[in-house]
Order: sequence, then structure tokens, then C-alpha cells
Amino acid sequence: MYFTTPKEEARPFYGVVYEDENIFVADKYAGVNAEALACALFERCGALPVHRLDRNTSGVTAFAKTQAAEEELLSAFRQRRAEKLYGAVCFHPFAKRAAVLTAYLQKDAAAARVRVFSSPRKGAEKIVTEYYGAENRGEFARVKVRLHSGRTHQIRAHLAFIGHPVAGDEKYGDEALNKKYRLHRHILVAERLSFSCTGALSYLNGRAFVSRFSAAFPEGV
Repeated sequence: MYFTTPKEEARPFYGVVYEDENIFVADKYAGVNAEALACALFERCGALPVHRLDRNTSGVTAFAKTQAAEEELLSAFRQRRAEKLYGAVCFHPFAKRAAVLTAYLQKDAAAARVRVFSSPRKGAEKIVTEYYGAENRGEFARVKVRLHSGRTHQIRAHLAFIGHPVAGDEKYGDEALNKKYRLHRHILVAERLSFSCTGALSYLNGRAFVSRFSAAFPEGV
């Protein structure tokens, strides 16, 4: 099953963040498979995905409605001209309010996960993850995250590697704390997306697409 609640089954995204003749930006529900959302938007307006969010990550995700827009947006993501800002609730208080982290990430396709290392290793790609605005609350902490590289499961794996797994993450997280707080879905939100585009999409420069969702502490915390 793609959807996990009646609301998600009825509609794979919360609403339209932005739409014009070139692009469509949707606000994805957590629990919705990226492929299901792509199918729904292709049927709706012929939109094609140019990046993806993990199933349990909510927030803004962009689609192209023309071939030219697809090529430009894909180029923006490849060339790091797309800025993605996330909100995350993690376990364990942060000692520093902000830091830029560098590590090396290696995919394990057979296990459908990644591994992170502190030094270069054959087959591993360099990753850079920035967090800031750390707000500690008991066993939890909330941070904003800016990606300076875009690799599979980068935020979840990198934060877990430094001892701050995303709360509710069942792949890289703290099983005991997830169980304690009855969390079964990671608290990670793609809160803001912006582009530096060229040519026909240059009118998007300076525009930020903001999610209606935000990373919130669990109730009672």
C-alpha cells in the first residue's frame, strides 16, 4: 500500500504550493510514496518529478510540466542551484547550536540503506550537511538542516552518525527511544525550496516555496 491513512488515500498531497505553465510544487504528506504522488500529478497535469522525498518525509517537492522545465530543474539540482531547507526533530540535546558537518556516505543497495564514515573510503561519496538553530527540549532537539550535497538518506544517516538520530526513524534511529515515545514515522520535513535558474525559468529566482508542514515536537514533550 502507498498510503497509510484515509486522508492520504484520498489525496497524496496536502495542497498546491505553486503552479504555473512550467512547474508544479506540491506539499507531500508524510506516508505517501513518491512514485504514487508522481503518478497522481502526471495524471492531473502531465507533471514529471525532478527530485524525490522519502516516503515518510513531508513537505515541498517540485515537478516539471514541460521538457524544457524538466531539463532546467534537473540541471539546477545537479549543479547545486537548488536550495533545500529541512526541519527535523532529533533525539539527544545538541552541544552546539549550529555546525557544518562533513563525512563520507556509501550506499548498501542490498540492504536499502547507507553507511557514513568520518574519512574517505572507496565507493563512498563526500557529503556536507549543515544544521542550525538547535532547540533542545528534554531528550529531543529540533534543528533546521541545509543540504550542501544531496545523497540518499543523507540527513537521517548523517545526523544519526553524529549521535542525533531523527526521532521516529526506523532505519537509522534509536529503536528504544522510538518505542518509548511510540514514534513510527520520522519527524523530517522539507520546509523550503528555492532555485537559481537560467533562461525561461529565471523568473523563479528569488522565490521561495514554503511548506505548510513543520517539524514539531511530539505531543506532551
